[in-house]
Amino acid sequence: MHRTAQRTRTDVRTLEAIALAATHSAAIASRAWVGRHDKNAADAAATEAMRQVLADAPGRGTVVIGEGEKDEAPMLYNGETVGNGCGPDFDIAVDPLEGTSFCAKNHPGAMATIAFAEPGTLWSPGPGFYMDKIVVPPRAKGVVDLADTPERTLANVAHALGKPINRLRVVVMDKPRHQELIARLLRAGASVHTPAEGDVAGSLEVLLPTGDADLLLGIGGTPEGVMTAAAVRALGGDMLGRLAPQREEEAAAIRAAGMDVDRVYTCDELVGGDALFAATGVTGGSLLSRPRESEGAVLAESMLISSGQVRRIAHTGAHPNRGGIR
Repeated sequence: MHRTAQRTRTDVRTLEAIALAATHSAAIASRAWVGRHDKNAADAAATEAMRQVLADAPGRGTVVIGEGEKDEAPMLYNGETVGNGCGPDFDIAVDPLEGTSFCAKNHPGAMATIAFAEPGTLWSPGPGFYMDKIVVPPRAKGVVDLADTPERTLANVAHALGKPINRLRVVVMDKPRHQELIARLLRAGASVHTPAEGDVAGSLEVLLPTGDADLLLGIGGTPEGVMTAAAVRALGGDMLGRLAPQREEEAAAIRAAGMDVDRVYTCDELVGGDALFAATGVTGGSLLSRPRESEGAVLAESMLISSGQVRRIAHTGAHPNRGGIR
């Protein structure tokens, strides 16, 4: 469900600096917990650091989708407002530390992430925590359907990309719920990458020209889904999503909220206006390097996706777009 949009249009590009500052601060804060096998502490550190930056954001931001409800997560809960009020209104989707287990165990793939959009344009999943997703690059836009079998999806994407199925690289999270899906993809001849978590990172591997995947399938979190949709919209790819409750309590709450678990949402329904996505590396990997000491400062690498462009930024300060964007 979308909230009513404001009449005055917000140029989200004016928020690039605060998005980068937020993910940078979260990444540096969680860095102290890398390898300490305490994912909750790492997540809390990232969230608090990001919240402090957002408190000074120019304008008024509304967290449409965060990591927890107010009673369970005192920071960046759904519906919370941030900012100094002196500037544009904007929507926020946030996961201060994607890959908490990766951070705790010092495995590649953890990063701080956030998405900003025009006010009233981010889809709110209400009490839905999980969603089924398909993400494809721009060349495969319009050829996928959540009603298709995995085999038909592979065939359609392979045809659109001009390659045989046995050259397709598919990202599916390594979860018990995906055992049959993974088996069918393998039997069809595709190569399947199965990270333990991190479907935003998996989607970026699909979307980026330098990425190492052609397709993402499977069930992941709704915050990650909305943030992914922001990147998909900015880069011209394609995405479909559908609520996929994993427990009866979640399904009952969705029904009580008047939402339809069978409805398929397009990317433009998940993000209905201009949006940007930002991420900063925490433990390194193929997308972003880990923060490192450099001449007495901590140098971090971030990625900014906005207006059809992907920019990589190496920075140490709170406002990294004051130089260093390339």
